[in-house]
Amino acid sequence: MLIPVLILLIALVLGYTHYFGKYNENYWKRRGVPFYPRNKIWGPFWDFVFGERAFFEVLGDIYKKYPDAPAVGFGSVSTPTILVRDATNIRHIVQVDFESFYHNGVEVPPGDRLADSIPFMNGKRWKLMRQNMTPLFSVAKLKNMYIVMDKSAQDFVKYLNDHPEKLKGNAFETLSTFCSAAIGASIFGITTESIFDSPFLRMAQNAAVPTFWTNLRFSLLLVSPWLFGKLKLALFAEHETFFINAVKQLIRQREKEGVKKPDFADICVNLQKKGEIKDEETGVSIEPTDELMAAQAFFFFIAGVEPSALALFCTLIELGRNPEILKRVHDEIDDIFKKYNNNLTYECLSDAKYLEMVLNEGLRMYPPIGLLGRQCVKDSVLPVGNIKIEKGTKILFSPFEVQRDPKLFPEPDKFIPERFSRESEAFTDLAFMPFGRGMRICIGERFARIQIMTGFIYLLRYFTIKTLVQGYEVKYKKEQFQVRPSNADVEFIPRNIEVKP
Repeated sequence: MLIPVLILLIALVLGYTHYFGKYNENYWKRRGVPFYPRNKIWGPFWDFVFGERAFFEVLGDIYKKYPDAPAVGFGSVSTPTILVRDATNIRHIVQVDFESFYHNGVEVPPGDRLADSIPFMNGKRWKLMRQNMTPLFSVAKLKNMYIVMDKSAQDFVKYLNDHPEKLKGNAFETLSTFCSAAIGASIFGITTESIFDSPFLRMAQNAAVPTFWTNLRFSLLLVSPWLFGKLKLALFAEHETFFINAVKQLIRQREKEGVKKPDFADICVNLQKKGEIKDEETGVSIEPTDELMAAQAFFFFIAGVEPSALALFCTLIELGRNPEILKRVHDEIDDIFKKYNNNLTYECLSDAKYLEMVLNEGLRMYPPIGLLGRQCVKDSVLPVGNIKIEKGTKILFSPFEVQRDPKLFPEPDKFIPERFSRESEAFTDLAFMPFGRGMRICIGERFARIQIMTGFIYLLRYFTIKTLVQGYEVKYKKEQFQVRPSNADVEFIPRNIEVKP
């Protein structure tokens, strides 16, 4: 009896595989879109879960295989899914026809409390939450935050001088301590603990560590949100108790103090005092509970540590490999310190014009997030290729591949900061999207840039760098979203300039 049952099960699996594989292939061929034939059901998700490469690298195989195609279809169980290559089509999705593509492509189950944040929200609820969090990053608040960030950067230099072992490699972890301290102090007002040995930093690091199961959860959420929910899975369940309790304590403490500060806790207190957040035009409402505020805080903290540290780390890798560019950066920073008599202000950032070009080129070569996605909510047509996109279709695009496409950025593997001079086309090029593009661009982009630039200015004032790469090409860790080098590191070498007391 067992053998016939097994034969039947095998036949059903094979039949299912053949049917949906042909369905996925024919779906895109009927629309004049090439189809990537490897793993016709699971597509690149299979290679990611069971392979050794980052997801953006797996998508890179598809991107490079069809150099003249504006988009390529691939398997994703029974959901039509497409990799968009053409920059004009990407602009159409994220900006021109945003109303048809406002969905981020992910449906998180209601019980995943820390995932109930702006990047995972959709529709009118997303819009309402973003509108109420945007004031946190106003110009006035950023100027006040800069004072705290400047102090964090000075403390970081002193920390490195007091711990010389931190200068000799493992630079990404070291840079993460600065980013954690800067965002903890400026966004959350957390200064009571040792800023370079914080449980918040350890949580952020643990949340970003990829494992087989986290990779499987990520792939399942993209391929089948329904099954993800039915299995009662959650993206960040292991961090809920710690982070929600910490944010509750932060809000209650601020309420007790009754002191206004330009930070996240202040926004939380004000929103909770007002009660229900409501959009009068649409009738959509949100209750600003401690848990919901904790979810936003979790997103701000995670996004403010790992991606910013990666931007610093990867750009430093290239500076160490290009000594002429490094010297020019050192000279510009030294001139800034001289101009401001060692007392830097928010305005000093606008003087670091070449450093800003260097950062943009670093972000071009190594965008912190190598994968972005959307889901079509209303039938649309991509202009290049006249590709019909039906409601429900999932769209992926890779900033890493787009920003290294030689058709868009000549000599893409060369570090050329001048691409981003004010006179350069790349300065406003729609193919440059390290923080995303359009209406769903990262809400904290300006904060991140200030944080990164401040870190650069102080690090490179007091240290020069030496890059260590095993082999000529930079290789990457297996990550879901991040672009993180695995075979490169940076050493910090003191410049023997006296640190401001």
